[in-house]
Amino acid sequence: MVRPKRVITQTIKELVQLKRDQLILALAFLLPVFAMLLFGLTSSLDVNNINFAVQDLDITYTSREYIATFERTNKFKIVAIGSKVKVPQMLNQGKIAAGLIIPPEFTRDLRHGREAQVQILVDGTDANTANLIRNYAIATNNAFVGNLNHKTAIAVNIQSQFWYNPGLKSLNYVGPGAMGMSLTLLPPLFAGLATAKEWEHGTIIQVYASSLTGTEYLLGKTMAYWLVGITEVFLTNVMAWFFFGLWYAGDPTPLIVGSALYVACGVLWGIFVGSNFKSLPVVVQVVVATTFMLPWLMSGFTYPIANIPTALRWLANFTPTTFYILLARDAFSQGMGWSIAWSSVLTLGVLAGFFFLLAWWKLRRMQLED
Repeated sequence: MVRPKRVITQTIKELVQLKRDQLILALAFLLPVFAMLLFGLTSSLDVNNINFAVQDLDITYTSREYIATFERTNKFKIVAIGSKVKVPQMLNQGKIAAGLIIPPEFTRDLRHGREAQVQILVDGTDANTANLIRNYAIATNNAFVGNLNHKTAIAVNIQSQFWYNPGLKSLNYVGPGAMGMSLTLLPPLFAGLATAKEWEHGTIIQVYASSLTGTEYLLGKTMAYWLVGITEVFLTNVMAWFFFGLWYAGDPTPLIVGSALYVACGVLWGIFVGSNFKSLPVVVQVVVATTFMLPWLMSGFTYPIANIPTALRWLANFTPTTFYILLARDAFSQGMGWSIAWSSVLTLGVLAGFFFLLAWWKLRRMQLED
């Protein structure tokens, strides 16, 4: 049975030890701010795969040929096509990055030598990707027009509309991602080092000699560094507003709940690593590799997840940063709230529970190992 008083005592003990090291305490609060500024101001993203939907209201040979021109490129991945495809709805659900709407008079206008009109809707959350999509669409359209009968002076005019981020500000996309990256390293690193230090310095024997259970020890240590992480969350949100001019586009509660779970994931993973390796240099290397390098490459911050080779893409599902970045980008750019964010919050909860079980399994018996 877990006794809350002992958990609180263990939490206070961890915070007092952290307070004694003024350098570590300063780094805990200053490094996330510095990292967010660094990521937010220097990151540049590229994209190759574009999830694309087409609503064909014309349904003629010519419209099918026009769509086939997009299919023949290696830029667009058509995930839905037909007269009943709801492009705006798919954009809202995050299933596509752009959609094409072909009006019913498309072929008729071409046959009569008039300028045909089509509309492309683009998710403008990522300004870099939105501009690329528009340029790819224009190039594809020009290729189709070039294959038409040159005796007819016909043009197809693409009307672009950007959703969520009409000003195409890169910081509206990079800034929320930078928040996730700035929080991904320090909470697990500090928790892992504090846990490993108990074994390296031999102070873990005092814990074994006490009546503290493994669960109480784990909860107390987790709570201490979770509070540090939550303070970092507050600071990064303030910096996002102060330096980047970012503010919530909609309901922020999914991000708030997700932040609590995201920090818990990192702290619990750090404790698990620290209790397994028990050497400060090794803990630093493992934590940096798993909570910084892996999210940097696999979370969708640097490269779109769709661009990652299929054999490695599954790793993104075990990276909490992947889902936290989705929450942050929705909160600051799209504002759809719980309607699309619930799955990311749920996944973070599942991952937090999984990491808790890993750490608990390691610490469930408070005794020295052979």
